[in-house]
Amino acid sequence: MAAIDSVQHRKYTAGLQTEVDAAFLYDRIAAAEEVPAIAGMFRELGAIEREHAIKMQEKLARDGVAITLPPPSWRARVLDRIGRILGYGYVIGVMMDTEKSISAAQLSQKEKSHIPISGDEANHVKILQTLLNNKSKVSGEHISRIEGKHRSIGGNALRAAVLGANDGLVSNMSLVMGVAGATDAGSGVLLAGMAGLLAGALSMALGEWISVKSSQELYERQMALEMLEIETNPEGEMRELALIYIAKGIPEAQARQMAATAIQDTEHAHEILVKEELGINTEELKGSAWEAAIASFLLFAVGAILPVIPFFYASGYQAIFQSLAFSTAGLFLIGAAITLFTGKSVWYSGFRQVLFGLAAAAVTYGIGKLIGVSLSG
Repeated sequence: MAAIDSVQHRKYTAGLQTEVDAAFLYDRIAAAEEVPAIAGMFRELGAIEREHAIKMQEKLARDGVAITLPPPSWRARVLDRIGRILGYGYVIGVMMDTEKSISAAQLSQKEKSHIPISGDEANHVKILQTLLNNKSKVSGEHISRIEGKHRSIGGNALRAAVLGANDGLVSNMSLVMGVAGATDAGSGVLLAGMAGLLAGALSMALGEWISVKSSQELYERQMALEMLEIETNPEGEMRELALIYIAKGIPEAQARQMAATAIQDTEHAHEILVKEELGINTEELKGSAWEAAIASFLLFAVGAILPVIPFFYASGYQAIFQSLAFSTAGLFLIGAAITLFTGKSVWYSGFRQVLFGLAAAAVTYGIGKLIGVSLSG
């Protein structure tokens, strides 16, 4: 039997770590879940991931590589810490995205290699989908709780925090380097950097406020219109409810009976139609536009202040080099934070972020230098 090469070994080792991390996180989510039925399904997901890890370990052993199951990685432990602090809804969103990506990759690889599809590739995704969609196993109220958690991840406050800081850092570093190139890092750099910080942060805050507020106003208008339709044409809305149930696979007679029962309670019927027909998650209406705006302002400012700090106490090339050092450290940390969502190597993601950020700074510095020379000449 041919031994696996180093590339294959790294591939299997990384895959083994992914399965161990997933099992750990699903167990942690299950332990924090208050609803027994939902907790049980998360535990089942964890069991599937452990089974995958054991099978992968056995495959390595057959190929002559003895390896013990690794402990949860730093990434998994950080996500668990985030879950304990901010709620495991954040972690559920990351896990769902990860599981779907892994399943799609496995299916694609098997198709390319002409390996038969066993059906096990998407077990974990299917369980999550069952948790979200199978109302015979989990009550509608509980499903709504999970759907609300996952949809709140779509906008992902944590992801937004990382990207907001990245926007502030890259944009203001480029501005600072451009002005430094044009003025040989004179006193104008500090003024330009602070102006860029405030302008960018205020723009981000205003944009976020408008986005959240306009979405809420649109949803509220649609919900009010749906209530008006129920009050003025309950028979038509009852038929809509019946069609929604039929589309979900419920027998026609049962669907019409369920619709007739639901329409008797106006508030309940409105809640169902808002969710099923309009696709509106009422949890999104509870968010504060001002909180979103303030958070966007602060996150942008945190990134934008890094390249400016050295110009408070230094000037010339000393300030430029220190500014690049501060910015490089910030870019690497942002790249490392992104791996919480992508699962990529910290070094790969961190250095990629540094490379792109410094490339942008080099371009603007060069342009600033040319402009400065042109003006002085």
